[in-house]
Amino acid sequence: MDNQKLQAPDQPEPASSHLRLVLPQPHNPPPTPSAPPVVSFDRHELGTILNLYGRKVAAGEWRDYAIDFDKNLAVFSIFRRASEVPLYRIEKDPRLARKQGAYAVVAAGGLVMKRGSDLARVIAVLEKNVRLVHV
Repeated sequence: MDNQKLQAPDQPEPASSHLRLVLPQPHNPPPTPSAPPVVSFDRHELGTILNLYGRKVAAGEWRDYAIDFDKNLAVFSIFRRASEVPLYRIEKDPRLARKQGAYAVVAAGGLVMKRGSDLARVIAVLEKNVRLVHV
């Protein structure tokens, strides 16, 4: 036999100074930067706006809309045709909530038709039907 020393199978091997035990670490991905907060319409607000929009589409007055969200402003734009500028914009600006009200209806030329803190009252300005009266 060789000059090697036989060890009993129940005894552990001698510790080696160049080996170490590495245990798997749980995978924790690095934190991703969160998206900046965005102003948006909530479900109730959208329901109120789309209710008015549906009635105006059924009457043949409006045909298209667009919704834009930004960090400071949410805008629901209303179009007669998709290729035109918006007839009206319903805007939500929370920075103005304590001053003039968060909601505003803006006409195509930039005129603020109505501003306030109650969305239903603000968009009521769009409900009014303008009729010609023969004199």
